[in-house]
Amino acid sequence: MFSKTADPTIAPSAPARAAGGNARSSILAQDLKITGEIHSAGTIEVLGEIDGNITARGLVIGTEGRVTGTVQAETVEVKGKLDGAVATQGFTLRAAAQVKADIAYSVLVIESGAQIEGRFTRGKGS
Repeated sequence: MFSKTADPTIAPSAPARAAGGNARSSILAQDLKITGEIHSAGTIEVLGEIDGNITARGLVIGTEGRVTGTVQAETVEVKGKLDGAVATQGFTLRAAAQVKADIAYSVLVIESGAQIEGRFTRGKGS
């Protein structure tokens, strides 16, 4: 019921989440510019600028958002700008999207007006 740690300054570890658990969304505001790696078990909504690689369950790039780098996510929705490479199950380009990327996907949705440049590769098992 109770446990001791050898070092009292170390906080107890958080319980591990089960697969498909209650992962939350993270919103990266318009005034943020982040350079580096971002990892999340939930969905990330980018309203600012990201220069780096993103790994998440889901990614939404808002109308004013910009991502430059590699993206790995189950679902990706782009309303803003994306430049890089994407590996995803579901890829959605909204009308305002501006994308320069190589995309590996299973399901693809492109709204009229989206600007795209790159290579699209449909994954196996689609």
